[in-house]
Amino acid sequence: MRHPIVAGRFYSGTERGCRQHLQRVDGAVEQPAGLPAHPVAGIVPHAGWDFSGHVAMRVYRAVQPKVSPGTTFVLFGAVHSFGVPRASVYARGGWETPLGTLMVDEELAALLLAQARGLLIDDTGAHLSEHSIEVQLPMLKYVFGECRIVPIAAPPRSDSHELGRRVAEIAQQADRQVFVVGTTDLTHYGERGYSFAPKGTGQTALDWVKKENDQRMINLMRELRAEEIVAEAAARQNACGAGAVAATVAAARQLGSPGGRAVECTTSYDVLRDQLYGDTVGDFVGYVGMVF
Repeated sequence: MRHPIVAGRFYSGTERGCRQHLQRVDGAVEQPAGLPAHPVAGIVPHAGWDFSGHVAMRVYRAVQPKVSPGTTFVLFGAVHSFGVPRASVYARGGWETPLGTLMVDEELAALLLAQARGLLIDDTGAHLSEHSIEVQLPMLKYVFGECRIVPIAAPPRSDSHELGRRVAEIAQQADRQVFVVGTTDLTHYGERGYSFAPKGTGQTALDWVKKENDQRMINLMRELRAEEIVAEAAARQNACGAGAVAATVAAARQLGSPGGRAVECTTSYDVLRDQLYGDTVGDFVGYVGMVF
């Protein structure tokens, strides 16, 4: 059993508090226009819920009416630590959340490990100190109820797109109903916190991140250009979960998506300007919610 490591910090650690927290960030009141008729994947941020939870919830609410009961969620998570050289599956057991346990789809996990050798390894340890998948799970439980998961830690590798394509292909060949979720935040901007401030500070920097640097990555997602994502992130620092993104985009393409649709693009500055920033544009992070 994988126990929560950021409950009480990134999101509330009690059942009651978690539900109240989700109610605060669950602000979607209408379906975004232009969504695919049969969504197969999504990209969501993985910061604390007060920062980016509303963006992730917009994705989950957008696809909720179209995700069939019994669907397994394959989650490609960002990797923020060293020591995870290969995409790693948490293949057995379950993940505890304040809202209950989500069980691993062990049959599908075993199938992926058997048929995607060289792309995947069985390694629960890769998930023990990583938060990117964990912060999604109470939201999945809240929105979709009982569902099974296959968590995959996906470091940024040159074969990340092949990983996603193969995972989707195996699910298709086995006639398994899956929905793929990839986690990433976008540009981490600021000299003090991130040692990345090519456009200085203030409104000029914020505009550059939102209108140029983040948009470059969003365009690659939208156009399903999975093969370019890892190199783009390495060059411009506009996705901390580039491996997860590349895998998700390639999986979406394999599953028949015609392209991605951004349901929300924002930054931590825009979300928490009044609470944290005031009139000063300090260090901030970009977020996007995508549906494929």
